[in-house]
Amino acid sequence: MTDLRLSQALVEEATKKSGLIWVRGGGPARALWHVWHEGAALVIGDGPGEQPLPQLVAGGTAEVTVRSKDKGGRLIVWTAAVSELEPHSEAWESAVAELKGKRLNAPDAEQMTERWARECRVLRLEPGAATTEFPTASLSAPPLPTPATTRGPMPAALPRLLLKRKKKRG
Repeated sequence: MTDLRLSQALVEEATKKSGLIWVRGGGPARALWHVWHEGAALVIGDGPGEQPLPQLVAGGTAEVTVRSKDKGGRLIVWTAAVSELEPHSEAWESAVAELKGKRLNAPDAEQMTERWARECRVLRLEPGAATTEFPTASLSAPPLPTPATTRGPMPAALPRLLLKRKKKRG
């Protein structure tokens, strides 16, 4: 009983403090932003401009890996029961209120909750059993393909601007 409570406390504390969780629902694991609320990790996605939630189905399970916020290493892996919250239900409203506060760079902050109700899924990942045995081999993998990018061609004036800064400092 004590081990179970200690394990649950470790899952909750680690997940609360981690900015991202790695979730595997049958395919490759994906990094997802989340909010810990009422004993579960909440994620939103599968809509335009939101994170993909591949192979996460209501009634299924998922493997959640929590990393250390400061070092980035794996802290704990736990199994989650996946449930989808019905739009505009009491649980959905409570979850969305938490998620809305953590959503960065939303293009439509005023209409965001209505868009989420129409076009997105809000999933609750409730911890089941915690696993502390980690694989001995590396789990590194190439990044998954995505249309999102932050890298574009370098502006032509950038090298000149950088050289001017170095000359001013020197």
